[in-house]
Amino acid sequence: MKTAKSVIIADKTADWVIRVGGLAVIFAVFGIMIFLAQVVVPLFTGGHVQGQSKATITHGDQKTLFDVVDEYRALSVAVDASGALKAFHIKTGTPLEVPSFDFGGQAATAFANTLSGGYVGFGFGDGTLRLGRLVLRVTIIDKADAPADLKPLGKSGDYTDGSALYTPISETQTRRTVVQVELGAAQQITTNNEAITSLDYRVGGTAERPSQSFITIDNKGIGRVTRSETKKNFMTGKETVTLTTSELPGLKEGVVVSDVLMTEKADQVYIAEKSGTVYRYDTRDFDNPELAETTDVALGDVNINVFGFLIGEQSIVVGGSDGSVNIYFRLPGDAAVKTTDGFHLVRTKTLEPQPGAIVAMDVSQRGKTFATADIEGNVWLRHGTSEQVLLRLKPQDAEKPLYETLALAPRQNAVLAVDAKGNAFAWDFEVPHPETTLKTIFGKVWYEGYPEPTFTWQSSASTDAFEPKLSLIPLIFGTIKATVYSLLFAVPIALGAAVFTSEFVHAKVRAVVKPTMEMMASLPSVVLGFIAALVLAPIVETWITAVMMAFFVIPLGLFFGAYMWQLTPYQFQLRYDGLPKFVGIIATLLLFGYLSYAAGPVLENMFFASDFKAWTNGTVGSGTPFTALVLLPVVFIGVWIAADRFAGSQITALLRSDNRLNAGLADLARWVFTLIVGGIISYALASVLTAWGIDVRGGVVDTYVQRNTLVVAFAMGFAVIPIIYTIAEDALNSVPEHLRAASLGCGATPWQTATAVILPAAMSGVFAAIMVGMGRAVGETMIVVMAAGNTPLIEWNLFEGLRALSANIAVELPEAVRDSTLYRMLFLAALTLFVMTFVVNTLAELVRQKFRKRTAQL
Repeated sequence: MKTAKSVIIADKTADWVIRVGGLAVIFAVFGIMIFLAQVVVPLFTGGHVQGQSKATITHGDQKTLFDVVDEYRALSVAVDASGALKAFHIKTGTPLEVPSFDFGGQAATAFANTLSGGYVGFGFGDGTLRLGRLVLRVTIIDKADAPADLKPLGKSGDYTDGSALYTPISETQTRRTVVQVELGAAQQITTNNEAITSLDYRVGGTAERPSQSFITIDNKGIGRVTRSETKKNFMTGKETVTLTTSELPGLKEGVVVSDVLMTEKADQVYIAEKSGTVYRYDTRDFDNPELAETTDVALGDVNINVFGFLIGEQSIVVGGSDGSVNIYFRLPGDAAVKTTDGFHLVRTKTLEPQPGAIVAMDVSQRGKTFATADIEGNVWLRHGTSEQVLLRLKPQDAEKPLYETLALAPRQNAVLAVDAKGNAFAWDFEVPHPETTLKTIFGKVWYEGYPEPTFTWQSSASTDAFEPKLSLIPLIFGTIKATVYSLLFAVPIALGAAVFTSEFVHAKVRAVVKPTMEMMASLPSVVLGFIAALVLAPIVETWITAVMMAFFVIPLGLFFGAYMWQLTPYQFQLRYDGLPKFVGIIATLLLFGYLSYAAGPVLENMFFASDFKAWTNGTVGSGTPFTALVLLPVVFIGVWIAADRFAGSQITALLRSDNRLNAGLADLARWVFTLIVGGIISYALASVLTAWGIDVRGGVVDTYVQRNTLVVAFAMGFAVIPIIYTIAEDALNSVPEHLRAASLGCGATPWQTATAVILPAAMSGVFAAIMVGMGRAVGETMIVVMAAGNTPLIEWNLFEGLRALSANIAVELPEAVRDSTLYRMLFLAALTLFVMTFVVNTLAELVRQKFRKRTAQL
């Protein structure tokens, strides 16, 4: 018979549609991967220099103490020891006339400034101190209000009237930048007019009660801490200033100080001796400061040239005369550390050394970026968290400049260095993602305040001093944890149900059960997550003992019911083998579930010392009873195998008795005997493990929180079970009928046929079902978001929460600024999830093909 032309055309059309569709899917998958990759790549491309300029400023005999750059990389102001301010346009070097600090002819012998706010302090040779402020004031004015005779500054787009900088920002508005200075009256600090040689200054308190704190060292090596608090009477407007000064104990006379540091709260003071010794003072009691610790932070014959805080005042950067740059944290000490406050300085990071001695440093106001300059004329841009050198800068066509100051722009996009000859070298650059390296994303990082390097995810906080923690390891672990526990719950139930409906129930029952199970897969995950978070989690918390014991009681009840069924007459079994038997199974589940609930208080008293939550914390009770329960299944199987090996012939003879009742009783007796012996051995092993200090608590079982992995496993298992069940059941039913008939014809029981013939033959389909279910669990979002607590922890505790990759993307992407580090990190999380799924599915397909080849000949 000749095939109709229409059929041939339809066949070829379908063939090409399938081919094109398959190729389109492949291209779409790779297109998604390429898109994710192109968003992620900038995280690892580092930074680049956008421009470099050089200007020469008027330089007298006095050393430049301080330099500041405005937010727009247009204006720089340098302050020298005489108080003179030298402002200039960075791109062109054009000077501006600005007010200076009036020191009355004196020269500053010490200087300090705050990281933000423009507060400055000057110490003098007569022991006096003057506090002031240097501000680059930015205002937006109408273009018509700008002076008419503005002078353009090259091609930069900026203008000046000689004292201020003007930059058009729109057709009608102009940005005006002016330099403003304030200087307070002199305060006598030293008692005998000794010169102040070192100084640090902090502004703190509140708007109602502002405070100023400073630490001074005089030329005799005497250190003094001073705090000034201002209280304002809101009724009268009168301000009362309280001044407290204390002398620091323990400093050697004539000590050569490299630098001093004080925290914003004035509760810690650090004095760095030139030779490398650091004196750390506890000044929480301002009237009685204590020398808390003396330690050497310079290795070998190395001097300290640079000593300063990063933003947040938890990281201390130490620059040495050998070019070394190290970071220290103040951390709680162990019993071996002898300090008065229990803390000690720990070197946590050793950064790449520079070619020459470190001579200058400036730190960012917005992150852990900082710049260091060496005696060879190199300026390196670094990041404290990632420990990487972001840029290596050096003036072009210039001899080795001896830098006096460094100034990092507020937006971390420019740095300016002033040398001893009055040359100002400026670099514009872009380093969009200084925090990210392969180590910070996938390795352990030592974060501020942490006792050791950790894997941590914490992307944001309320202050600029926050150190972003962007390790994906806790998120990857959370994804794996949620998947493992949900599959441990779902796979046995789904496969058991598939085998049961495929091999043991009547076709009418199967026709009802299978569509019902398939309909479960249509439930939206957001609904499951909502129910899990608001309904299931409180129920589980209230009846946690009953829930935990149900994992043991219900299986025992089903086994007991099965053995009881064997004792019934054969005609009874044949008559009620269909729906009545299925109803009996459901009734058994409900009965023993209720027994778990009813016996909850008794079981809690027996296994968990009457308080499950306190027991999980390890504060009450012993781990022996619960450890015995955990060991019972393994020991039970071991005892069963041992009994079969040593008394297998006798047991087989009893089971083959012509009397079905006797055979059933023998089988029941073997099960009860094995259970009792297994229980005894399990308890004995648990007692030995407890005596050795091995306890289930502190690992898989630990502190209980309401939204935890157990709840996630229940909810996600409910979503995964229908998928695994449906695919596995179809695979079992697709096994050729002649294999089933041959096995039964050889005298095998239906159970033996199912486990020894049908299941191995359908293994490729069953494995595929598990892998599809695993893919569903790995990519699950809403259930994990709503029920897992969103805590990015790395621990297998069943009663603690987690944060998965997919949940993290859903939670944080709406708040991530486009092209920011967090934005790109979330795309990296998506790419990581994509790769994980791709690798797992590929390996699963290889295993499935291996199973399929093994059974193909059947």
